[in-house]
Amino acid sequence: MINSKIQYIPLFLFTSFENMVTLKNIKAFSFLFPLLALCCSCKNEFKGSDYVAYFGGEVVNPNTPYVLFCKDNEVIDTLKLDKNNRFFIQFDSLAPGLYTFKHEPEYQYVYFDKNDSIMVRVNSKDFDGSVVFCGRGDQKNNFLMEQYLRNEKDKNNLFEAFDYDIDQFSHTIDSSYQAAKKFYNTKKEEIKWSDEFDVYAKASVDFPYYSRKEVYPLIHKIRTGNDVYEKIPHGFYDFRKKVDCNNVALSYYSPFVMYLSHMLNNMGAINYHNHFSEVDLALKTNINKLNIADTLIKNEKVKNTILNNIAFTYLLEDQNMVNNKAFLETYHKYSTDRSQKNEILKIGDAIQLLTVGNKLPDVSLINREGDTIQSSSFANQKTVIFFWSENAMSHFGAVHKKILALHKKHPDYQFVGVNLNDSQEAWEKMMNNYTFDGITELRCGDFEDLKAKWVITKVHRTIILGDKGMIKNAFTNVFELNFEDELK
Repeated sequence: MINSKIQYIPLFLFTSFENMVTLKNIKAFSFLFPLLALCCSCKNEFKGSDYVAYFGGEVVNPNTPYVLFCKDNEVIDTLKLDKNNRFFIQFDSLAPGLYTFKHEPEYQYVYFDKNDSIMVRVNSKDFDGSVVFCGRGDQKNNFLMEQYLRNEKDKNNLFEAFDYDIDQFSHTIDSSYQAAKKFYNTKKEEIKWSDEFDVYAKASVDFPYYSRKEVYPLIHKIRTGNDVYEKIPHGFYDFRKKVDCNNVALSYYSPFVMYLSHMLNNMGAINYHNHFSEVDLALKTNINKLNIADTLIKNEKVKNTILNNIAFTYLLEDQNMVNNKAFLETYHKYSTDRSQKNEILKIGDAIQLLTVGNKLPDVSLINREGDTIQSSSFANQKTVIFFWSENAMSHFGAVHKKILALHKKHPDYQFVGVNLNDSQEAWEKMMNNYTFDGITELRCGDFEDLKAKWVITKVHRTIILGDKGMIKNAFTNVFELNFEDELK
């Protein structure tokens, strides 16, 4: 962790003040005004080798009492909010580069050149839409933020373009790309940012455009039913020749990582898919993506990031025990990331503990009286455990209807419904509106613990325990055609 301490707020923090007050939302910076008197009495001289930097700001409607300051997914410092929901920190030595600040569950990027001093204001109710930077280094960060919002707007506005034929689609997204490049060139000339920052600025414009071209065949087929893979014109993917898949600077930059994932999805698609079941096709496709990533990406850091991204996405979707084992064997062959923080290693280890015949790992749950109970207190007999959330009401109704029917047919089983992410108050309110005789309703008290031990990554998950509570199938779905056969 970088040594840091809160000191005075430097005068140069407000070198952009005149520009700042011309912005539309002047109120966004009102929290800075009380600091002006303090700033005016401070002086700061930087030496050639001095890498002092400052970061501070305000979080409106905070979700947590702190902000995390991170580099490459590693937390550098935890910045506590004061009574006014503000934070401020001096870094005695901060290497120039791209960082992130997180206020759970959201995050955004912030770029520091040497001796930058950046303040940010954000409202958790509209996190991305409310982020505004000021201070030394503000202009380039406001560009990144504005470009991000432009990309999000384009994502919504251009969604229907995926229904178009290839020529109309290309014309539509090319027009959007030209507008983005014009905005980029104007800001680059105006701000005169460094070459190091330009890597991210250009990536924020190029990679969303490249990604749209990569996902077009798949989304077009899903939305229209038309397979255009064989109709893609020559040169449609020529931009791939300009992409440096081994760019270490971008290895944790979302537009780059997302692009590589989309590219690998496209390149890894198996055209003779009718030969396989849906589950086996998913396995073969994702192993194919791992193989291609290993071939294309030689830089260890970038490769590990992309392999982890492929693995995490696959494990979210496919929870077949046999297939997971085969997939993870290929993943381990290529990945050199053996760190304790590697989520894929944790998921792999957890999956092994959920093998048929094992005892279900113990987790804490909460009953309607607000008491904490251990899963081991009830998971010692034939049990079906299913999950639901108020955020997926159609699933809530369908799964309870299905479980009630199963309860009548299989009275030798106990049926336990676990609410995943609602508050105790919201959960109890929901339960007061329904009667589910024969179902034990509980709530997850610590989702991170539950997710880690039971590998719960989606609501459509069902766990079956057999005699003496031994795992019969920890990765099934109550809506699968053969689900009831597993209860016999």
